[in-house]
Amino acid sequence: MQVARQKIMVLGTGGTIAGSAVQPGDNVGYQAGERSVQALLGGLGHLALPPEMDLDAEQVAQIDSKNVDFELWTALHRRCVVHLADEAIQGIVITHGTDTLEETAWFLACTLEARKPVVLTCAMRPATALSPDGPQNLRDALALACGARAAGVSVVSAGAVHLPRHVQKLHPYRLDALGSGDVGPVGWMEEGHLRLAHPWPSAGEVDKPAFSVPKEGAAWPWVEIVLSHAGASGAQVDALVRAGVRGLVVAATGNGSLHYRLEAALQRAQQEGVQVRVGSRCPFGQIVGTPGHGLPLTGGLSPVKARISLMLELMQAQ
Repeated sequence: MQVARQKIMVLGTGGTIAGSAVQPGDNVGYQAGERSVQALLGGLGHLALPPEMDLDAEQVAQIDSKNVDFELWTALHRRCVVHLADEAIQGIVITHGTDTLEETAWFLACTLEARKPVVLTCAMRPATALSPDGPQNLRDALALACGARAAGVSVVSAGAVHLPRHVQKLHPYRLDALGSGDVGPVGWMEEGHLRLAHPWPSAGEVDKPAFSVPKEGAAWPWVEIVLSHAGASGAQVDALVRAGVRGLVVAATGNGSLHYRLEAALQRAQQEGVQVRVGSRCPFGQIVGTPGHGLPLTGGLSPVKARISLMLELMQAQ
């Protein structure tokens, strides 16, 4: 009986998974984005892939993910659209750095019509580590991308499968640095198979993008994140408003509370026409109820993801 071939497109963007260190085994002093995506796939030798899997690869970028910008997001989105439209391609895997992976995942989830799997994966150790985590993460991502039930954007790391809305980097060093807060992962990859902990989002939830992607060369609205903390003055907000900022996302303390001086500055900004959104700087949970300041909330999104949504929202209104 002939087994149907499954073609997976792997898009490389750099990151620690493609990193190299001068001293083998150095897990900190390395250069991210040194190895090509083709080299990463070539390094999977001991992790045998299913015989029915065909791989193709494309280098979209070769950077440290701390330097991800709007141009990369636009280019990555454009390549995903092309490959998702190819009937021969079963799914897409994107290799990415961990620092901004949650932001790229959320941007793609907000803008892609993804009726096929689009799986982002990463590593906390460079390819030159004595025991790199990248190869197994990549193998898990490839296996997940073969599954039709995993349609939409997802993230695979350290065996766990996360959805874009909840995933975030919670630790600067551990192999299981990514987590989904108190929601937890949607499932786990075990020997090439997905074991679900929660139901996978339905087709209607993943294949209808909330926003259209900006046209190539379009100017992205200026949106900044500010932090509420002890002794906050609000001067930063006033300066940003004078400089022409279009939107402000606030990482508030606790249940959406704000230092009174910062709150006053944000109220002034809103009166000047600046869009304001308030989230919590707490890594778990979301704001419950309506804080007394009455400013719009992020709907449970982390500040970095709320910033992306606000930028896209402002672009739709242009």
